[in-house]
Amino acid sequence: MLRRGWFLALVMVLGFALPAPQRVQAASEDEYFELMKLFVDSFEQIDRNFVEKVDRRELVEAAMRGMVMKLDPYSSYIEPTELKQFNETVEQEFGGIGIQVTIEPKTRQLMVMTPIPGTPAYKAGIRAGDHILEIDEKPTADFVAGREMDTAVKLMRGKPGVVVKVKIQHAGATEAETLDIVRAVIKTPTVLGDHYDSMGNWSFLMEGEDKIGYIRLTSFGRNSTEEVRDALEALKKEGMKGLILDLRFNPGGLLTAATAISDFFVESGVIVSTKGRNTEEQVVKAKRAGTYSGFPMVVVVNRFSASASEIVSACLQDHKRAIIVGERTWGKGSVQNVIELEGGKSALKLTTASYHRPSGKNIHRLPKATEKDEWGVMPDEGFEVKMSTEEIGKLFDARREREVLRNGEAPKSTFVDAQLNKGLGWLKEQLAEKKPDAEKPDNDKKEEKPEAKKEGAALDVNPGRYFVDALLEWFAVQPGRVVRTL
Repeated sequence: MLRRGWFLALVMVLGFALPAPQRVQAASEDEYFELMKLFVDSFEQIDRNFVEKVDRRELVEAAMRGMVMKLDPYSSYIEPTELKQFNETVEQEFGGIGIQVTIEPKTRQLMVMTPIPGTPAYKAGIRAGDHILEIDEKPTADFVAGREMDTAVKLMRGKPGVVVKVKIQHAGATEAETLDIVRAVIKTPTVLGDHYDSMGNWSFLMEGEDKIGYIRLTSFGRNSTEEVRDALEALKKEGMKGLILDLRFNPGGLLTAATAISDFFVESGVIVSTKGRNTEEQVVKAKRAGTYSGFPMVVVVNRFSASASEIVSACLQDHKRAIIVGERTWGKGSVQNVIELEGGKSALKLTTASYHRPSGKNIHRLPKATEKDEWGVMPDEGFEVKMSTEEIGKLFDARREREVLRNGEAPKSTFVDAQLNKGLGWLKEQLAEKKPDAEKPDNDKKEEKPEAKKEGAALDVNPGRYFVDALLEWFAVQPGRVVRTL
């Protein structure tokens, strides 16, 4: 027999109230409560009679994860221990010292990839290639194997204003140095350029090219719209003639950021439309004010460009604002809404709507879809350039070299980025031809800044763990390549 006390307790643990009977579709009120009775009876039997004492919290969380696993790969239960990291990813802010670190494959030592310009670590003199020997007097050599990075994150990140003792050894030095570094709020940029200049800032003009801009967007976070605008303004002042927007390996992010960034390049028409089971269709349209025009544009994508990346690339392709170069994208046409549970202690990332590109073509890749089916964003005809797993690894290595501060000198690399070069070649052709139908810049129009959304992580379009597992497949045979910001 259903015990009301257990039932209410379960509802309190989950952090939500039972929906009204009229909201329960495809099931009567009796059926609904019978199913809840089945669940609570099973919970009670396990709690009372399993051979060993069980943690009730763990049982409920396992049930939550089991429920969302039956839905789709993109819905998930975010437990309290994971929620902070999830929010930091969306908000792009955390308390730390401002370094990107990795683990050397052979020695398993923590090594600084690069300090972030302007951060406490940068000001303290930490340099690329430094080895981290101790954090708060805890030797990194004693960190549990395989958990070195997680341990470093726990020790380095924390409340701003607190001192962290870091013992480092500069590359080539014989003696170590201990630095007292005060944590600050670190803002992780999602917009990167071609190389660092002599002032430690990103240069968004490609080295050795005639005024061709390059913007790499790693994800769509809370500050991405402003970051892209700042980069475009810098390029505008430098007389940019053409632009490459690199969305390779970009897993997505906030829908609001995707639509705002699309709006930078399109003057009118539909950007994207979304429709859910219990919501009316919403159509986002472009505004002329604030549009950056008057130059040819290339968007580079690959099989790991997903979600918000597909919204932007599909929009620019359908409006013929840019050509798409690279590979067919991931194929994710669904929107997730982040719903707070337990007063914000945990959350449910739930697929609540699907999105559609301006042309109406399908983006979402269904589980049984084949290569012949329509899904994802295809490169324009003649601009498909595929990369092998080995080439992807070399691309990552070449990129990391350019992400290191080197006194304003862009490091040289022997890697040939065929996808980037394909787009670059097309841009040069357009600039050489000086087509008469090219859009003319309107310098007199007033720019409008898109209003920033303030509410939580609403309408998150990040593909989640399912995507991340696929993206990191090649890491499995190349240990030590994961980079974290501390």
